[in-house]
Amino acid sequence: MGNKQLNNRVLACFPPIYKTPYGKALHGDSLGIMKSMPAKSVNLVLTSPPFALRRKKSYGNVRENKYVEWFRPFATEIHRILTTNGSFVLDLGGSWIKGEPIRSLYHFELLLDLCKSSGLFKLAQEFYWFNPAKMPAPAEWVTIRRIRVKDAVNTIWWLSKSSNPKASNRWVLTEYKEDMKRLFKYGYNQDPRPSEHYISKVWNRDNKGAIPPNIIVKANTRSNDPYLSACKKFGYKPNPARFVDAIPDFFIRFLTRPNDLVLDPFAGSNVVGYVAEQHRRHWISIEIVKDYVISSRYRFNKVRICNKEARKCRENQ
Repeated sequence: MGNKQLNNRVLACFPPIYKTPYGKALHGDSLGIMKSMPAKSVNLVLTSPPFALRRKKSYGNVRENKYVEWFRPFATEIHRILTTNGSFVLDLGGSWIKGEPIRSLYHFELLLDLCKSSGLFKLAQEFYWFNPAKMPAPAEWVTIRRIRVKDAVNTIWWLSKSSNPKASNRWVLTEYKEDMKRLFKYGYNQDPRPSEHYISKVWNRDNKGAIPPNIIVKANTRSNDPYLSACKKFGYKPNPARFVDAIPDFFIRFLTRPNDLVLDPFAGSNVVGYVAEQHRRHWISIEIVKDYVISSRYRFNKVRICNKEARKCRENQ
């Protein structure tokens, strides 16, 4: 089934709030919407669900002792709708035990449930998002008692339905650093290194870019992008847990090709849809908070409003 046929089938049951040339933004419970989608129809599910935080957030989040049980039905549907060579990328930050300076294991427990207990997915590779501008939290242990350092890294699980998902690091090569360019120009010592590694002649081959590591370094400090400016102008409360665009940018390029279908079942302000649009990937976003869906349209230049309430909001502006 092609992406156009799939979109029409989904939209018949769940009309979008808005459309773009490549995507549709839906409002509703992602579990119910995913159940309406045909099996093996999505190439990449890329999402950052509500974390198991100690404090309750306005967008909703589940306590760590209930998290695995809560997430399992979503994982079952994600597995069903993924193509055989599809991937599921899950950005899931850690948490602390309430009242104690020790870490929760909930995100590791979820990983084991997804890849071992349920056997739904394979762990293709773990990635890390390092946010150098992360606030020093939890304040009790970091800034008051000073017995821990600030928590600045999120684990990102790249899960796959099969052992051989669609992927190529050739699609995400980075520019060579100056030191590497000099090696290409002047050559290098091929003798054994102190670590007993041998450098072969193939190291001198120019592959048009460097293979990136499994860490994404990007601060999430934007305070005046078009989305935030529009929310302020038109009186919308912005989503407080916005996805940093470097994460979907990397994985969409790494794991999909143009015209593939990307799904974000916990879309928030729809950064995944926005990035997918830039890379000419079809996308579907699902968000349970209606105002977040309506305001996320400000990320796009070409938008067709499909929902009466959203259209009325636009006409009043």
